[in-house]
Amino acid sequence: MLQRILSLEEYRTAYKNSLEHSEHFWADVADNFLWKKKWDKVFSGGFEKADYKWYEGGKLNITENCIDRHLKLRGNKTAIIWEPNNPTEKNRIISYNELHAEVCRLSNALEKLGVQKGDTVCIYMPMIPELTYAMLACARIGAIHSIVFGGFSAQSIADRIQDAECKWMITADGCYRGEKQLHLKKIVDEALENCPSIQKSIVFNRSDFPVSMKDGRDVWAYELLKDCSTEHVSKEMDAEDPLFILYTSGSTGKPKGVLHTTAGYMVFAAYTFLNVFQYKPEQIYWCTADIGWITGHSYIVYGPLLNGATTTMYEGVPQFPDWGRWWNVIDKYKVNIFYTAPTAIRSLEAQGLKYLEGKNLSSLRVLGSVGEPINEEAWEWYNKNIGKGKCPIVDTWWQTETGGILISPLAGITPLKPSYATLPLPGVEPILVDANGIEIQELIAEGNLCIRKSWPGQARTVYKDHERFIQTYFKTYPGKYFTGDGCRRDENGFYRITGRTDDVIKVSGHRIGTAEVENAINEDPSVVESAVVGYSHEIKGQAIMAFVILKSEAALKIKLNSESEFLIQKEIAGTVSRIIGPIAKPEKIFFVSGLPKTRSGKIMRRILRKIAEEEFDKVGDISTLLNPEVVEEIKNLVSK
Repeated sequence: MLQRILSLEEYRTAYKNSLEHSEHFWADVADNFLWKKKWDKVFSGGFEKADYKWYEGGKLNITENCIDRHLKLRGNKTAIIWEPNNPTEKNRIISYNELHAEVCRLSNALEKLGVQKGDTVCIYMPMIPELTYAMLACARIGAIHSIVFGGFSAQSIADRIQDAECKWMITADGCYRGEKQLHLKKIVDEALENCPSIQKSIVFNRSDFPVSMKDGRDVWAYELLKDCSTEHVSKEMDAEDPLFILYTSGSTGKPKGVLHTTAGYMVFAAYTFLNVFQYKPEQIYWCTADIGWITGHSYIVYGPLLNGATTTMYEGVPQFPDWGRWWNVIDKYKVNIFYTAPTAIRSLEAQGLKYLEGKNLSSLRVLGSVGEPINEEAWEWYNKNIGKGKCPIVDTWWQTETGGILISPLAGITPLKPSYATLPLPGVEPILVDANGIEIQELIAEGNLCIRKSWPGQARTVYKDHERFIQTYFKTYPGKYFTGDGCRRDENGFYRITGRTDDVIKVSGHRIGTAEVENAINEDPSVVESAVVGYSHEIKGQAIMAFVILKSEAALKIKLNSESEFLIQKEIAGTVSRIIGPIAKPEKIFFVSGLPKTRSGKIMRRILRKIAEEEFDKVGDISTLLNPEVVEEIKNLVSK
């Protein structure tokens, strides 16, 4: 098993070695895993063509490292604690032996159905153990899983199925999140109307919701699993074989299918989990993310299981049945490591301290933050009221594309500074560059954050569009991976992420591309054109503000009837929710006569961003705009 870094001095030594002797360092880390055949070459390729590879020639199966190798010594240890949405429902405690049996059973069922190595499987599931079984079963038989977050719409699912060329679907009848019913099968049925590539749709029964089963396509999981063996020989995978595709928004309209491969991702997810959280074998770990996002992939499933950890899955929301639920869960299971998002922390902070009354929380040893930079006020509240001033807070920075954490304190080892992600993990070499791509040599600096060279967990491509991958991440600053984030470095070499430099909005830690939202708004029959920007939100970090030009008949409705404005806003929000999902709904929608444009027709979102933040004195020179008069109009609307 992997060994933890145990001191700041050990970290400095490991970091130095990882940069000076990178291949030797990552070979030593990889030696801790189970390989069917060792690699021929640790690393090859580079950033110019984005053709880098790790552990070439190596043969393995990630699920043997997540499950099988633990069975002899810790087969009876709890692998997964599952806490249901409703606290009156029975929880589930799943040992490594039981996890192995269920993953093998589903692996056999998928193969019986015809799923083959290299096939792509779309998974749209609630936060239940069967979601974990499904992704691990895919990995065990060599199928590529593409998990879609349960809050996305039918059209978003269909877009992802079509792009990933999925042949198989795994879903459930539905679930509850809080008091809200989510009819997942119904949403999938709508999506599959436009997805002829899907051969079979496997349906797990979670909530006994009435569903329609299509003959020849839909099959109940319990029927498929009947008589399937709980033993299964895993498929041999090449180190660079695809493991999963996960879609993430970018600055253009179409979400990108980020592809991660097997061995490098495995090594990096395991190494970062162990060291960032300083995990010890007896500890209970809980990450509150959804498995539909990269945080759930790396730090609910793969990272913890690769380390033989006990990982907690929670089906519900933080406020059900009241805002004390998370604290009850921590006390119930004696959680030692708690990893959540700044948005959640701010939401809990907004409720005051009454929901903390009577809560113990003394089991906590480490707190974590993920998804966006945590503001200092939220950091201090988290530290004082949840950690009681005794728990280090690991403020982690990373991305879907990075596979795992790149910059973060190591719990109890790295000095902390509120709102700073602090220092890079071994093997990660961050640099700051100016607008021209020139590296900023001064220690105290601010610029665009790039990474100088590859690390094992790095995504390999955008599925079916490698040129887009190169253009997005490697063309802006040749020879460097451009993160798309701005960053500040202090006198200690600590890094603080200052936000996106492109047209991507971080809503509750989730990346949403402005173009994707604009495309959805423009689908509404009342709309001529729109522009979307992010603005500061005290709970979500950022929220979406939309500026919309209406067709003349819709604009006339508003003039004649004051209630029409609200109705059209509601209709547009509904259109976005239907096309993308509720997470992308604009918080504020303003109807305008025009949008600030250059004479070549480019929308000046820079101006709209300043107006959205009500930084009216920083709008800058507008004399060269095609229509400078609309700026004043938009200012007046926002300032009301």
